[in-house]
Amino acid sequence: MEALWAFIEAALGLSATKAEELSALQVSLRALVVFIILIGYVRFAKKRFLGEATGLDAILVIVIGSIASRAISGTAPFFASLAGTLVIVAAHWAISFFTRDSALLSYITMGRATVLIRNGRIDRKALRASHMSETDLAEDLREKGVEDPKDVKEARLERSGRLSVIKRP
Repeated sequence: MEALWAFIEAALGLSATKAEELSALQVSLRALVVFIILIGYVRFAKKRFLGEATGLDAILVIVIGSIASRAISGTAPFFASLAGTLVIVAAHWAISFFTRDSALLSYITMGRATVLIRNGRIDRKALRASHMSETDLAEDLREKGVEDPKDVKEARLERSGRLSVIKRP
């Protein structure tokens, strides 16, 4: 067992005190190990993590990338970086678990959808509050196959930032 640990320590350069002490092979092996571990973390985080991204999900991806990159590059301790990454994934899991049953917590962490068109009429106040121009709205409608807002029963800017459209019959 001790020989195995010595091999892992040498292969990953775990005793290096500076990033410059790591060889290209050690950094490559670290990248492979981190990649495999992150696959496990993503599986732990559930499918929602890979779905439509909300602000919370985008933050998660950025923070995971930042912390995991330190484990790969050797600018932070390897196992401490992986542990920090796991804590962030677990926090995301817990937040998504509790927001499932709490409208208030869901609103706090992910916001709410904004109705931009109702019964063919554009809500310009909601459009301004969403920092969208009518040109932006028209582009999003065209992507949904709608030429005229009058053909829309309801259009919402969803929490993910995407426009959902229900056409009039």
